Amino acid sequence: MITFIWIALAILTCWFCIALVRDFLKHKNQLEPVSWTKTSIIGFVVNFFDVLGIGAFAPQTALLKFTKQTEDKVMPGTLNVANTLPVLFQALIFITIIEVDAWTLILMLVSAALGAIIGAGVVSKLSERKIRLTMGIALLITAVFMIARNLDWIQGGGDAIGLRGGKLAIAIIGNFFLGALMTAGIGLYAPCMALVFALGMSPQVAFPIMMGSCAFLMPPASIRFIREDAYNKKAAIAMAIPGIVAVLIAALLVKSLPLDVLKWVVIGVILYTSAVMLRAGLVQKELSMDLEEK
Repeated sequence: MITFIWIALAILTCWFCIALVRDFLKHKNQLEPVSWTKTSIIGFVVNFFDVLGIGAFAPQTALLKFTKQTEDKVMPGTLNVANTLPVLFQALIFITIIEVDAWTLILMLVSAALGAIIGAGVVSKLSERKIRLTMGIALLITAVFMIARNLDWIQGGGDAIGLRGGKLAIAIIGNFFLGALMTAGIGLYAPCMALVFALGMSPQVAFPIMMGSCAFLMPPASIRFIREDAYNKKAAIAMAIPGIVAVLIAALLVKSLPLDVLKWVVIGVILYTSAVMLRAGLVQKELSMDLEEK
């Protein structure tokens, strides 16, 4: 079953590469006036930390805007296209090097994909501010419990590589909603880490699950951006190539980290994501209040 997933990811990689290379060669004499050096550095840095679970989109958006490398109107397409290959490599690597129960992995990957497809219409109608605040609070509470478990204040956590019965059902439903939330701009990595840990699985198992989920979602979305010419071609290519190198380096780091250290890394990632979401939600609330007053 794991081999089937690996083959499916390889096919997605080839499909995406063909579409990207064709489009790049077609427009090679009409590339955007951006810096190869700046965008390459950005691609390397954000994908290195993406492997650790930080996520790429938020810091990448900030760096591209700060260095003035991409117009806002093509930012979503640029982010998706630039990060698709690194994410595919992440999934291929971690599914290979980290042992995880095949059925648990497959069912969670499928549920995330279905969540993105089926849940998109529902999630798109929800208030982004409320989603961010709710997720921020939920992640903060999860991090507190994880800290308590790591310090042996309460018993919990685990080292399971798979789930069965009720826990598997919760994992499938949870990842379905996380896949749906991706359509609202809510990253899957940190919430997926929290879900895996809360169900008693090893923190390592979160990596192939969360990366595999995104790997199945991103190629179709990115190819759509390519076909609609809604991305910065030069910036995307410049970030994708060093991003792959960063993934290979960071993957070795994650693989070699002792489990106790990795648990604290996961807690740090979840706390960081919680702070980002809460801040974004509170800022949106302030902006809404200001607009109402005006």
